[in-house]
Amino acid sequence: MPLDPQARAMLDAMAAMPRPDFATLRATDYRAALASMPAFAPGDTIATQQDLIIDGAAGPLQARLYRPDDSTGLPLVVYFHGGGFVLCGLDSHDNICRSLARRSGALVLSVDYRLAPEARFPAAADDAVAAVRWAAAHAAQLGADPARLAVAGDSAGGNLAAVASQQLRGSGTVLQHQLLLYPYLDCTDAAAASASYRECATGYFLSAAELDWYRGQYLANPADAADVRASPLHQRDLHGLPPATIITAEFDPLRDQGESYGKALQRAGGSATVRRWPGQFHGFISMQGVMDAASHALDAAAAALRQAFGTGGRQEAA
Repeated sequence: MPLDPQARAMLDAMAAMPRPDFATLRATDYRAALASMPAFAPGDTIATQQDLIIDGAAGPLQARLYRPDDSTGLPLVVYFHGGGFVLCGLDSHDNICRSLARRSGALVLSVDYRLAPEARFPAAADDAVAAVRWAAAHAAQLGADPARLAVAGDSAGGNLAAVASQQLRGSGTVLQHQLLLYPYLDCTDAAAASASYRECATGYFLSAAELDWYRGQYLANPADAADVRASPLHQRDLHGLPPATIITAEFDPLRDQGESYGKALQRAGGSATVRRWPGQFHGFISMQGVMDAASHALDAAAAALRQAFGTGGRQEAA
């Protein structure tokens, strides 16, 4: 289908803005430019949010806990933000986490993992695994049910959620679900051969040139792209992984990666629900208040988490 009218208007507005030169761009400059951009809607109203310090793989990490209400024994979702392993943080994805917490009825723990190029691969992947282990060990202290734990993330954060699911398999840390929002799952050169990568290489917010830049910032050694901690799509053994919900966007160079991963999980005998969001581009779920599709996709994501946790019912946005 064609681009959603709201998506088209957003892309037209972005096209009028200066675009980075990825041949010379520095990560610090890109972060500064993004920090000056207007914020989207703040997300749903929740009971409380609390900044925490948790254990990462190489030291303490900042995190933020979102509590939808005052109940105890709630499910817990560990969330990893997107940004190509280079950009963004707790504040940039605050609205997604607030809305997921409210609509799923779960606690959401957003993790500020180490970013490249200051901390290159496998720093982010190692932090993701360590953060989930920390969450499992401290669930009761957070007011969560240790038996109902999930991971979630968007874009590069979807990569980290998938990596954590793979790396923790059989470790004793049991995950009920993995929620992957337009995930970035393949850092190898093979990614460029997919139809969506070619068809959406330019003009749809996330470009092939930007993806190449992220990869160069994240990987100190190009050979690391083949490591399944960088490219979880290339994991050969997908048996025994938690059920997955994968949301992709129609006009996203990463679309085929997410959908291929869902099919691979299904072939391995796992449960994977893949939903392609029509007329949308990468990152649309962050654009609450501007894109109606953002709220609809969050409803679908929250419903998947409620089903995984056995909490049923529909939580209204607030």
